[in-house]
Amino acid sequence: MVGLTALLSRSLPVRRPSISHGYAELIGSLWTIWRTTPVLRQRAIYQAYLFAAFTLFWTTIPLQLASQPFGLSQTSIALFSLAGALGAVAAPIAGRLADNGWSRAATGACMVMVASALMLAAWGAKGSLAALVAASVLLDVGVQASLVIGQRAIYSLSPDQRSRFNGIYIAVFFAGGALGSAMASLLFARGGGELVSGVALLFPLIALAIYANSWNDR
Repeated sequence: MVGLTALLSRSLPVRRPSISHGYAELIGSLWTIWRTTPVLRQRAIYQAYLFAAFTLFWTTIPLQLASQPFGLSQTSIALFSLAGALGAVAAPIAGRLADNGWSRAATGACMVMVASALMLAAWGAKGSLAALVAASVLLDVGVQASLVIGQRAIYSLSPDQRSRFNGIYIAVFFAGGALGSAMASLLFARGGGELVSGVALLFPLIALAIYANSWNDR
């Protein structure tokens, strides 16, 4: 990261945007932006539900893998987590789909992928490590692709407000992630991986229900 910082400091163009608002005014405008920008609200809510499912899965999966019937070591659990890194390949693909006008279809596909991943995870919790690996890859691909499509949609709205759009977007979907994390330990203690996956599955299904009733997606 230090090397990358040095490289970027030399290669990025200098940009000094003119500032016509004070900090307090900018922060005060966030509620107005949220209230008057339906695309931002839609995309943030979609991502909040998907990210809640994401954090619910990833918060509990180390506990699940360390328990029976898996009994994996810490090293093996760390190696398992690398499977989720494959989700990074989804970003450029999702960006191209959105650029070509497939945002709505790709968004629905992302939600279906996340829901399918959690059904796989519920099956894997019974003892199938392969199913859990497949679930982690599918989950990460779906959530990452949805994130990129959402950012592409909100960035196209107003170049002068992109940073505020992005700030609201990230704050809302991280609130969803915090909800998933907060529920994780209690659900795992009550019913193990199967209960976790079952509850997590509700989040993409709710997102799909909202999506199905929204025909003006971008």
